[in-house]
Amino acid sequence: MKIIILMEDTCGNPLCEYEHGLSIYVETGKHKILMDAGASGKTLSNAEKLGVELEGVDTAVLSHGHYDHSGGLAAFRQLNKTAPVYVLKSAFGDYFHGERYIGIDKKIAQFPGIEIVESNREIDGELSLFTGITGRRHWPQSNLLLSEMAEGKLRQDAFHHEQCLVIRGEKTLLLSGCAHNGILNILDKYQELYDGLPDIVLSGFHMMKKTDYTEQEREAIRQTAEELAASNLLFYTGHCTGQAAVDIMKPILGDRLIPIHCGMEILI
Repeated sequence: MKIIILMEDTCGNPLCEYEHGLSIYVETGKHKILMDAGASGKTLSNAEKLGVELEGVDTAVLSHGHYDHSGGLAAFRQLNKTAPVYVLKSAFGDYFHGERYIGIDKKIAQFPGIEIVESNREIDGELSLFTGITGRRHWPQSNLLLSEMAEGKLRQDAFHHEQCLVIRGEKTLLLSGCAHNGILNILDKYQELYDGLPDIVLSGFHMMKKTDYTEQEREAIRQTAEELAASNLLFYTGHCTGQAAVDIMKPILGDRLIPIHCGMEILI
């Protein structure tokens, strides 16, 4: 399995442009997969520079309904008109950061090949999607700034528009965009559905804050890291995790926590 980070907030390759957003390309023996498309067409420019032929992608997935994961989908659809793009129906809701709209372009729903998903989906023997994460253990406190429009009023976003991709091969990879529902809760749901744990997780942890953490928030991050360490999995993280959170978690997880950067290649 080969993974290439096409877009992420930090630079890992001088050839690449980087911005706030996430896009992951995965190549297996059976599939060429695009998970999220970053915030803009810069994702496709990076793919070209990195030698990734997105024309050959056969499966695309949108992890949730935010612009920084969906902004490059229009450019991708122009380049690749055949790959199904799996999007949760709820991802077309109206989502906000404070007063700023951060949802996806509603025109995406009209793109050819959009596969609207309403629940868990088995794509084939290698790929599956799951959603419905309702646990709230160490729920990321940075979520408190995010809201959704419902019945004409803004309310706390419950992130029912988030889905995860599972890739099963010699090792099993779990991909999540931001883990807004909390990485521990996502792993709990995975274990419930698949009767075990994956080998590798690649996900943002949505712990980033523009202000300093409170001691309570620091402790929640430490406790999350301790629970992840007990699982004995390998974690790749970036985008919305934040360097401050990585610095707290790294002494606990050691080499099993690996930051990702734009242009990075991972071989599994």
